Amino acid sequence: MPEYPPQPWHLTGQAYLSTWQVPAAELPRVPSEVDPIVVLGRALVVTAWIDYQQGGQLSYHELLACVAVRGPGTTATVTEIWVDSEASLAGGRELWGIPKEPAGFEFHHGRAFTGTAATGSDWIATAAFVPRSGPPVSTPSRFTVTQSAGGVVRRSPVRARGRPRLATASWNLNPDGPLGYLAGRKPLFSAQLKDFDLHFGARE
Repeated sequence: MPEYPPQPWHLTGQAYLSTWQVPAAELPRVPSEVDPIVVLGRALVVTAWIDYQQGGQLSYHELLACVAVRGPGTTATVTEIWVDSEASLAGGRELWGIPKEPAGFEFHHGRAFTGTAATGSDWIATAAFVPRSGPPVSTPSRFTVTQSAGGVVRRSPVRARGRPRLATASWNLNPDGPLGYLAGRKPLFSAQLKDFDLHFGARE
């Protein structure tokens, strides 16, 4: 078993997010122990490409999707997630019940960000983000990640600070892949979280 840091993890880097509305009936498998927030028959899904960089306890790449659920404050449950770090994969599963899977990534930063993610058998998604201009203001946020593992619900607090900027995003999703339920849809909005500083989990 790869070694990983005890919680909370301190992580830093860059994140690129999109928010989607999805008919509740078309959501991926959500554990029965959590309750998605549904408005007019639609649920809220957030996808994120994350580049965890030096300065934090681990450096790796990640693509995830999560669904907004009922809970204390702002709460989400991760439904799909891929990483290219054995330590992150093992720690995410063991500490928080997050269903991390391995994948390969290509990230390119510049005026625009591009990301690709694929497993050994097929591609998952590609995307390009062009951040818009905005004030370089660092804003804090708090939310909870709620996972169900073996019928046991685990709630993990997250504290983050970063510089959010709206962005224009273009996604290409494998319609036959695990994020195929988003293929052909357009995000409600997208954003970059620049130079974030994040603490994930509670002190043991």
